[in-house]
Amino acid sequence: MRDSAFPVAVLLFASLAFPLSVRCQKQMAKSPKILSAKTVYFDNRTGADAVGAAALAQLKKWGRFQIVQDKKSADLVLLLSADPYNGGYIIFSGGQTGSVDSNGHVQEDRVPNYNRQAPVREAYLTVIDPKTGHDVWSASHVWGGLLTGANSAGERLVKELQKQVEK
Repeated sequence: MRDSAFPVAVLLFASLAFPLSVRCQKQMAKSPKILSAKTVYFDNRTGADAVGAAALAQLKKWGRFQIVQDKKSADLVLLLSADPYNGGYIIFSGGQTGSVDSNGHVQEDRVPNYNRQAPVREAYLTVIDPKTGHDVWSASHVWGGLLTGANSAGERLVKELQKQVEK
């Protein structure tokens, strides 16, 4: 009796946790910071110009924000990257990895990750408050593929942000 109750309890807990995490992500897109923003700075750090260009084209097509060329004059920064945002990744000359926090403090990773790209690549779109360096919203999408298109990951992420903001 006890052995069968444990998997049921785990399944129940997991099913409750999933909708909460999805709901939290959708609420983040409705944050006052995103809703009140008028200007954005778009930063393509994917290393693939075509992915960034498609995302920027979708952002312009949406027309919700004025795109500015200076990060300091933007209300938000939209960072399109191949890695999750962690306050700013760096790689030292010897290959050691680390991150930079919003105050500019550099911290080396205890265990270096010399190859950041996973076998399955993902693109990440992170909306960042430029004043604090904190992320306001984030999502990821699998990059490439025969059915989804080789360079559409950034475009799809902008569409996801648009969908969540306009709900």
